[in-house]
Amino acid sequence: MRRRSNIVYWMEDNLYLNITNRCSNSCYFCFRHYWKGIEGFNLRLTQEPSVADIIKELEKYLFRRPWKEVVFCGFGEPLMRLDCVLEISRWLRKRSNLPIRVNTNGHGCLLNPNRDVLKLLKEAGVTSLSVSLNAHDEYSYDLICRPIFKQAYESVLEFIKKAKDLFDVEVTTVTIPEVDISKVSDLTLRLNVKFRLRPYIQCFY
Repeated sequence: MRRRSNIVYWMEDNLYLNITNRCSNSCYFCFRHYWKGIEGFNLRLTQEPSVADIIKELEKYLFRRPWKEVVFCGFGEPLMRLDCVLEISRWLRKRSNLPIRVNTNGHGCLLNPNRDVLKLLKEAGVTSLSVSLNAHDEYSYDLICRPIFKQAYESVLEFIKKAKDLFDVEVTTVTIPEVDISKVSDLTLRLNVKFRLRPYIQCFY
């Protein structure tokens, strides 16, 4: 494991941006509770990087190889730093035609009240959203994800409904026993968005 915190990291053909370790969920299964990072990268930030810090790191790697896409995804919820996501996305869009994806828990509107989060993301150049749902109903969501917001599950569903008209949207869930996968799959069919299962990475210590 690299000792220095990594703002920019990569897996396969995707370039990832780790801009915060804060999250509005505390999912019991999240491996950030147990690990320092992934694939040899240290994602534990000693402090949140500034926009200038992120750009400095991006300049090192953006044109190093033909990436498939740039993804806001680290050890936290990217939309806790909406303005940072917007500024970096605008910077990227001026320099590249790469797709820009935000991996999110869908709390963007709860975290940024009185702002049109989805419209702002679209205008900044974000092309897709991957929304971690990880539950088939509100009770399960509160049990599994332990959100800081009340009625977070319904807010996530509303976020997905609005987002699908602006972005390429996929909904994901982790294969954990508490989730009824068939119900989540049926839900995504009704919402008319893509669905992807993520493997549960068990943490032993």
